[in-house]
Amino acid sequence: MGWIEHDHADAPALVAHVSSALEAACRDAIAARGVAYLSLAGGRTPLPVYARLAASTLGGRVIALPGDDRCVPHDHPACNLGHLRAAFAPDPAIEVLALTAADGDPAASLAHARSVLAAHPQPFDAVLLGMGADGHIASLFPGASNIAAGLDLAGTADAIGILPEPLPPEAPYPRISLTLPRLLRARHIHLVVTGEDKRRVLRAAQQQDGAAGLPIAALLHARADVPVRIHWSP
Repeated sequence: MGWIEHDHADAPALVAHVSSALEAACRDAIAARGVAYLSLAGGRTPLPVYARLAASTLGGRVIALPGDDRCVPHDHPACNLGHLRAAFAPDPAIEVLALTAADGDPAASLAHARSVLAAHPQPFDAVLLGMGADGHIASLFPGASNIAAGLDLAGTADAIGILPEPLPPEAPYPRISLTLPRLLRARHIHLVVTGEDKRRVLRAAQQQDGAAGLPIAALLHARADVPVRIHWSP
């Protein structure tokens, strides 16, 4: 289905729009199925979105899962789980499930992730993704040795263990990431991109062959059942 672009004047406008979209998806899911199921991006950029969602009094149960996480202990500053749980703490009805083992062991983390996803096989009601300057989404890094497995639309794995190559100096850890087909199994997909540098990467990806380009290109050209809604702000 391609993509739909939303340009926002600034970061607060982006946060307001995206949080409103997630709130609507959650309310619709709670009304239809009694629970909303989300896959959420890590990092600092979406934290204000989560804070607004936590304050919105959704009136029902929400299960959230990081789209990826670093293989570190859960109390480590680099763990996405800890930031998500802190952001959603004001609403006890929002449960954030771990994608990794408590001690961060990579093999145990992969087994844990696959067990959690097997217990929750339903489509995500909403997926929120960010994009790195190298074109990665979740922890599907273009230089990883097994990136093809993470992007394979015919693949059956919902999660893979992945080691970025090169390792990002600010977070030099192995990762667990949802695969592209699992991320695409969703009712709504939102992609947040900020700044002119990342917009240039996005524009290049939009012109690439999805089968031979960056992970972001694979997402955009995957012919999913729903469009990717791209949210950009300076």
